[in-house]
Formats: sequence, C-alpha cells, structure tokens
Amino acid sequence: MATPPLKAVTLTHVRYQKGDQLGHFLAWVSLVPVFISLGGFVSHFLFRRELQGMFFALGLLISQFINELIKKSVQQARPETCALLEMCDSHGWPSSHSQYMFFFAVYYSLLACKGIGLWKPRNNLIVNFLHWSLAFLTTYSRVYLGYHTIAQVFAGATLGTFLGALWFWVVNSVLFSYFPAIEESWLGRKFYIKDTSHIPNVLKFEYENARAARKNMVSKSS
Repeated sequence: MATPPLKAVTLTHVRYQKGDQLGHFLAWVSLVPVFISLGGFVSHFLFRRELQGMFFALGLLISQFINELIKKSVQQARPETCALLEMCDSHGWPSSHSQYMFFFAVYYSLLACKGIGLWKPRNNLIVNFLHWSLAFLTTYSRVYLGYHTIAQVFAGATLGTFLGALWFWVVNSVLFSYFPAIEESWLGRKFYIKDTSHIPNVLKFEYENARAARKNMVSKSS
C-alpha cells in the first residue's frame, strides 16, 4: 500500500537558502502577519476588547477570505522556485502576505489620521513608519524567498490597499453608529467590550483613571 504524500503546515513554514543572512532575516519578516494575528489581535481581545480593534481584525479576516476566493478562481501558479519550497500545490495570485500587510498598514494609517489610537497623535508618525516599513519588507521577502512573482505581490498590495480603505469607511461611516448599542448589549456588558475612539489619548486616560481609583481606594481604607 502506497504511503500518501506529506504536506507541511505552511502557516509558519518559511524556507530560505542556508547561509543567506538576508534570506534568514526576510524569512522572519515574512512571518509578521502571523505575529500580528496571533500575538497582536488575540492579545488585544484578551486584554483590551476594543470595538475598533475587533472590527479591524474582522476586516483582515474578510480580506484573507476574499484572497482565497480569488486564488481558487484565477489559479495562477507560483514561480518555478515553488518546487524547492514545496509550495507548487498552492496558487500565487494575489499574494496573501502582501494583501494582509497593506490592508493592515492602510487601515492603521487611517485610524491615526482620524486621531484614534492609544497614544498622542505625534507618536503615530513613528508607528506609521514602522508598519509601512514592515509592509514593504514583507512584500519584498515573498519575492526574494521565491514564493511569489513581482506581479503577484503587487496585486496583493493593491487589493489590500483598496480593501483596507473600503473597510475603514464601512466601519467608521456605517457601523460606528452601532458601537454604543454593542457596548450596552448583553454581550458587550458580559465581556466588557468597549469603544474608546472618542478619547484622544487612551493610555493617558487609563493611567490617570487608574491612579485616581487607587488614591480613592487608599483614602477609603485609611
């Protein structure tokens, strides 16, 4: 009886040429979408439970679902290097990594432009530079490592940019009016789901309220 072929879990399965230091670095960069999803958004839900963050994550999921639909419809092959990477059984157009990162960068930049964030608006310039740098590096890594062609990552970046801007408009022009109702719902009260997008500097607000609550607790106990 023939043994069925093995297939790797590609979520964190990134290959690079042995001894290639740049390739090693870019292989880690290529995993940034995984770090954002599992480290960033999961942590956000556990510890902050902000509606803006939740709808941000939902938009990324919808974007990736659209990416998979397009890939299965177009069925464009990856470059010839896919044989070495054991990736020839999956399609390459558009690049999901590029689409993910450009959706993320566009959406985050629009949040910053609207003044929605955890810190002072002037610090958003630094954060914007960081995630746009990661978006371009991730896109470059997919070509350098041989997973995609330039056309495939360009298509992913373009689609991610469009979907990120569209979803931001949907959330902040259409769905935003429902945020108070979600906060006051049974689910919102049960899981402490909130919206702080009306607060200019959330970190300062939480810091000052935490100090005030501690002082109030100390004064009551004394």
